[in-house]
Amino acid sequence: MTTALGTLTWERAVDRPDLLAASTHAAISGWAAVEPAVADAVVVTPIDPDLADTAAMTEAYDLPLVASVNCVLVAGRREGVERTAACLVRATTRADVNNAVKRLLDVRKASFLPMDRATAESGMEYGGITPLGLPAGYRVLADAAVGGDDLVIIGSGVRRSKIALPGSLLLRAPGVEVVDGLAIG
Repeated sequence: MTTALGTLTWERAVDRPDLLAASTHAAISGWAAVEPAVADAVVVTPIDPDLADTAAMTEAYDLPLVASVNCVLVAGRREGVERTAACLVRATTRADVNNAVKRLLDVRKASFLPMDRATAESGMEYGGITPLGLPAGYRVLADAAVGGDDLVIIGSGVRRSKIALPGSLLLRAPGVEVVDGLAIG
């Protein structure tokens, strides 16, 4: 089974572990075991790793920018305890780190994780970080606007590919918390 989106051809992610971070493949496979429709609905495609950044990818492969969902890792401290989260927002917006995220994490200040820390802790490559397969302990906060029946494009854990799935399915992924107003702009 293949899907067309932009100029790319997409295949079932469960069948292509070579295009996914190991933790991402395990997360998708585990999710599909519980919800069998996931096996057909979550698809992956190879891309040029030099085009993994959203703007370059959408232009090179004729993809709508609004279809891209960014996953950013943030952290803040409260009483000496660090609280971390992955925030999912459409590429046409940005995560409201200074208000919504800070409130949700119940911290005085929330900040983006530095690239080296984000990649080391997630076990994923920069430009490919995805909510599917993050280590335990990360809250996954998704802006409600990510939902819908249209396909959204997310990272695969590696720079050399991307995942697509219906936005409504992404919001139902294990551990995802849907938040109205997580994104601004």
